[in-house]
Amino acid sequence: MKITVSENKQALGKLAAQSGIHAIQEALAKKPRIAIILATGTSQFEMLENLTGADIDWSRVTIFHLDEYIGLPEDHKASFRRYLRERVVDKLPSLYRFVGVNGSADNIGNEIERLNRLIREQEIDVCFAGIGENAHLAFNDPPADFTTTEPFLQVTLDEACRQQQLGEKWFNSLEEVPTQAISMSIQQIMRSGVLILSIPDRRKAQAVKMALEGPVDNRVPASIVQQHPDCRVFLDTESASLLSE
Repeated sequence: MKITVSENKQALGKLAAQSGIHAIQEALAKKPRIAIILATGTSQFEMLENLTGADIDWSRVTIFHLDEYIGLPEDHKASFRRYLRERVVDKLPSLYRFVGVNGSADNIGNEIERLNRLIREQEIDVCFAGIGENAHLAFNDPPADFTTTEPFLQVTLDEACRQQQLGEKWFNSLEEVPTQAISMSIQQIMRSGVLILSIPDRRKAQAVKMALEGPVDNRVPASIVQQHPDCRVFLDTESASLLSE
């Protein structure tokens, strides 16, 4: 695991994107098409802005995304599909494919089966993600399932996770925050060739410390990244403030 600390969120996003761009270009040099995973949330704003402006042949890239609320329409300001379409997909007209997670599907079980079938056909070259204030990875809240091999799962969101979504102003009240979501599993995330984590802000400092310096424990879901063979963690001085080194 390689940890890079930047002086602010803007520098963090630029460095994380540069690392990911290099990994994507390396993968494209080896095969005709590749697949990547993108995350959402306020932690990804700067990284995605730099990534979408890069010189990449997007016509050879498929994008999956990590998670989506169940029952939230795509036009809601908190919809992750909307987030990625506005910040990524609409800026990349040549993109080969975007596989969205439809949390508004009439049959969630069938939607999960569809996602699992599609992602099983792909080798994931690069995964861009963050971690939550409760150290969740995607929407795998503690205690996370470290063992399931299913790529996508239906999960229940804990109160700390829902409070974070409220605190980031995606919703007007806690009651509005959905309690269920479709999330990529821990094992699927860990199967990515390169894992790039962008984690700014002091409010995540405790989660960063537990995930990077504590034992690997499903009560700290993001701690599993310690076992990834090529995990690159990008912090700012505030999110890194509690690290011992």
